[in-house]
Amino acid sequence: MITDQFGRTHNYLRISLTDNCNLRCFYCMPEENYDFTPHAKLMQADEIDTIAKIFVEHGVTKIRLTGGEPFVRKDASKIIRNLGKLPVQLTCTTNGIRIDDMLPEIIQSDFQSINISLDTLQKEKFLKITRRDYFDRVLRNINLLLQHNIKTKINVVAMKDINDDEISDFIAFTKDHPVEVRFIEFMPFSGNRWSSNKVMTQKDILDIIREKYDFNPLPVGFHDTAKPYSIDGHQGSFSIISTMSEPFCSGCNRIRLTADGKLKNCLFSKKETDLLTPLRNGEDILPIIESAIWSKAKTQGGQLNEQFEKINTSIIQNRSMINIGG
Repeated sequence: MITDQFGRTHNYLRISLTDNCNLRCFYCMPEENYDFTPHAKLMQADEIDTIAKIFVEHGVTKIRLTGGEPFVRKDASKIIRNLGKLPVQLTCTTNGIRIDDMLPEIIQSDFQSINISLDTLQKEKFLKITRRDYFDRVLRNINLLLQHNIKTKINVVAMKDINDDEISDFIAFTKDHPVEVRFIEFMPFSGNRWSSNKVMTQKDILDIIREKYDFNPLPVGFHDTAKPYSIDGHQGSFSIISTMSEPFCSGCNRIRLTADGKLKNCLFSKKETDLLTPLRNGEDILPIIESAIWSKAKTQGGQLNEQFEKINTSIIQNRSMINIGG
């Protein structure tokens, strides 16, 4: 098992397949004309397979594919088929645009769930946030997943003056759709124009929902990042990921691997560990992995150890969200 100096066991690996994306969400991508990583500098399909097997041999039981948008990668089908052979719970986070194209691979590889990033239920606002016109296709693909009984979660980055007026609309959506809507507090990354006054905290979100709905808290697992709730009479449910206002670092079991083969032991860590270069040089990367995880900071990468209202984004050293992997 891969553990850190605080005794946390890491059995959940998030692999970014690419920093490329077919959307241009402002909070994720710093600019419209973004320089994507050349394919040769990305982990190749067989390299992803090799690295994943090392992690699985040492205790990883869950793998999530991320990006960018993982399904825009041309060899995504091959990668998924390879990982689908491993004894892990396989899942992914996607913007939902290419679900229809990838459905055969999703079914064949027995994806346990799919997370769809969708920050608005309004077509015009979707275009404003993403700078692309794919709203109708995303909704169709959510319904496609539900038709095939694939557990579906909708990730909503909640932001003041952007989509805070739609919190109740997303709750209403769960009445007739068996999805879990996950409200995520807005987090600071390089170039995403974050400020504390845009953050919708867990309390803010619950206060809005409470105005129209009675809800019940559900059990929270030790490693869970989302605090779940149910509403009587609703097929679906909702949850809140309170990264900024109520961090959950004590139960962290997650490892992140960027598309260019860098290991990040925390979403907010400034330090990265190169696995791809030593792998290509024929080195044993297990000691490198173990050392990187062992050195993990106690909370939030050692960079956000204060009240989020006082965070100075100018001194944070990190990549953009699209370059890390969701």
